[in-house]
Amino acid sequence: MTIQADNVMAIRLILIILLFSCPLWSKAQDVSAVDSIWAEPVDSLQPLPAMTDTVTVAKKENFLKAFIRQLLGGNKDKTFEKPIDFSFAIAPSYTREASFGIGGIVTGLYRLDRTDSVMQPSDVSFIANASLTGFYNFMLKGNTNFKGNRSRLIYDVAFSNKPLDFWGISYDACVSNAMIKYTRRQLKFNTDYTYKISSALYIGATLNLNYSYISSIDDMAYLQGQKDSYFFTGIGLSLQYDTRDFVLNPRKGIYVMLKEVVYPGPLGNAGKTYFSTTLVFDYYCKLWKGGVLAVDLYGQYNGDDAPWPLRSELGAGGARMRGYYAGRYTDNNQINLQLELRQRIYGRLGAVVWGGCGTVFPSFNGFKWSNMLYNYGLGLRFEFKHNVNLRADYGFGKQTGGFVFSVAEAF
Repeated sequence: MTIQADNVMAIRLILIILLFSCPLWSKAQDVSAVDSIWAEPVDSLQPLPAMTDTVTVAKKENFLKAFIRQLLGGNKDKTFEKPIDFSFAIAPSYTREASFGIGGIVTGLYRLDRTDSVMQPSDVSFIANASLTGFYNFMLKGNTNFKGNRSRLIYDVAFSNKPLDFWGISYDACVSNAMIKYTRRQLKFNTDYTYKISSALYIGATLNLNYSYISSIDDMAYLQGQKDSYFFTGIGLSLQYDTRDFVLNPRKGIYVMLKEVVYPGPLGNAGKTYFSTTLVFDYYCKLWKGGVLAVDLYGQYNGDDAPWPLRSELGAGGARMRGYYAGRYTDNNQINLQLELRQRIYGRLGAVVWGGCGTVFPSFNGFKWSNMLYNYGLGLRFEFKHNVNLRADYGFGKQTGGFVFSVAEAF
């Protein structure tokens, strides 16, 4: 495939994502009703320089007051008072993959039915990060609970450019190869629509779009003969059992999800059809005042010859095997287990400790217990929104360690 064809494919994917994303915002936003901190009266006459200076100072004061107000009282549930309750933060950032940079987050909670006090509020978040190395990542994600509490929509859209260290696309290669450099660009759109068929049982439909392109790489042999760009369309079904009290920060309940996704050959450029199976089992229980035990078992099977964009990267996403460099260990399939103790310390502050293990492997026959990798760590929590935490974790692994900063709990 030529570079020109890659660009056409990316443009098509952007248009598809915009088509699906716009209705989500139209549901969540009512610009005329949102208590916007940016709103200022507009006069038809051009203001004098002195007036302009006054308005600029007023904007800065309003921005600062609004920031302090949402920082001090952002954890209060205001979703019954306004169409959508936003909070924001901007700060320097650091990750092992991106080095030093700056990051920002805007998080909002809202209710499509503000007369229903039992249903969980919906949420939406926009996260942006850019670094000195040329790394940038933009993500929009959220959970929408529809009226009647019978259905919900889970979605995330992400666009990234990542200059990264690279060891290969299989566990054996990652262990034996020397580190090289490559730059990966990705555009992803994932959405799950689920419908409740009983008090805790859901069936779901999935749509995934994935365009991945390696713009530069030191050694093409590390791709083991695979192409440098792929486009996939995934269509799937899921069965879920969910009794969690709050999706972003559960304190009790069980979540079990089995998902099967097919990537048809005619709807991509990989040349054949691929399948992916994902299993998640999460358990949460209160131990004492402010203390919660959380258990997460995760497995993903992508077959024996998955293209590199579909392969599992240990540590990717900052939810499992935290502290490992994303892509340090990569292969077709993944399994891991983690236990986490969460404790509220004082007010809006909390802390966690966790331990676990996991690995990636080429096939069921190629799975080796000797390749299992350990993971443990500790972190701090700050209740940024009502029941929504900002988290800072430091994870340890086999000859590695690193920070993870994110919004909401890891699982």
